[in-house]
Amino acid sequence: MDTLFSTLDQQSETVVDLQTKLTAIPALGPKNGGIGETEKANFLINYLKFIGIEDIREFNAPDDTVSSGSRPNIVAFIPGKNTDKTLWVISHIDVVPPGDRILWESDPYTLVRDGDTIIGRGVEDNQQGIVSSLLAAKALIDHDIIPEINFGMIFVADEETGNTFGLDYLVENHEDIFSKNDLFLVPDFGEPNSEMIEVAEKSMFWLKVTVNGKQCHASTPNQGINSLVAAADLILKVKKLETIFDAENPIFDPPRSTFQPTMKEANVENINTLPGRDVFYIDSRVLPEIELTDVLEKIKEFGAEVEQEHGVTISYDLIMAEQAAPATPADSEVALKVIQSVKKIYGNNPRVVGIGGGTVAAILRRKGYQAVVWATLNHNAHQPNESASIKSTIGDAKVITDMLLS
Repeated sequence: MDTLFSTLDQQSETVVDLQTKLTAIPALGPKNGGIGETEKANFLINYLKFIGIEDIREFNAPDDTVSSGSRPNIVAFIPGKNTDKTLWVISHIDVVPPGDRILWESDPYTLVRDGDTIIGRGVEDNQQGIVSSLLAAKALIDHDIIPEINFGMIFVADEETGNTFGLDYLVENHEDIFSKNDLFLVPDFGEPNSEMIEVAEKSMFWLKVTVNGKQCHASTPNQGINSLVAAADLILKVKKLETIFDAENPIFDPPRSTFQPTMKEANVENINTLPGRDVFYIDSRVLPEIELTDVLEKIKEFGAEVEQEHGVTISYDLIMAEQAAPATPADSEVALKVIQSVKKIYGNNPRVVGIGGGTVAAILRRKGYQAVVWATLNHNAHQPNESASIKSTIGDAKVITDMLLS
């Protein structure tokens, strides 16, 4: 272990080199205006061959919206002493667009190094996880070390836009890759202090609400029905959901369900017109034990009250809904191994947590697999000037190797 850790401590330039090459390949899915992940996947396959991995498999998900006709998923495998158990580290190849270029201090696709910090689109989300797993694999091979259990790396497409062509495709069409005895680590969530180990996620939904009244001149409001006033009334009623569905679970932060009106579409273009149509959206993150159908029904009950009071009609469109997957038990083998190795490498006090957002771990948990989400991240994914730490990338590689050898 000391030899491996010493080797990993010397890999700063390898981290920078890999991150530079990965960042230069903008692997955007078609829904994000790109051509897919094939070029980046090809780079990874060549690198896996270069470091000496012999078992490399490609599982391409058919997708006629990209010129290649498919989206790439890569599985790389290093056999261990116990061939009946595998530690899988799952990272995603795709990135999100840079957003407003004015907010970037450099070209998003040209890596910039500032001491321990590297900057560029994708360096955290999810290239840090990719590089950490590659460092661990290369160190094992370079020193001819056979891990106690198998080491599997999976690099998936389409994580940023739904997973249909990524991990979801693998689990639905190639589940024979996995075993219920396996352990799964997803390095796609974390904090700079390394202490947050995600084992649970809230249910969530996005709801579009359309309030229809009657447009008229603002000087004669009695001739119309003000949809904005009715929408505002319903928005205020939505806040009452927090007192109705008031259960708490301390594993989450915040520990309760949240119901937030968020985006609002423009209505009329001039001040002296009373709007006849208003559209707003609700983002809800709900504790797993609460059924989303119960929440939606309560919103519609509020809507019926608003219709009755204001004379409007209200319609609802469910943009997205996902009932939470079962949590990975805090005392599961993978959670305990991650806690043990993180504490050993970082000398901190790791703890299991739940989060409000969704991760690919939910796909695995629904199938009964033990999966945790953890990494040591600057926590600035999707932001301009996205950054990652070289030291943390190496530290996370040490955690992976410790899990494999302990």
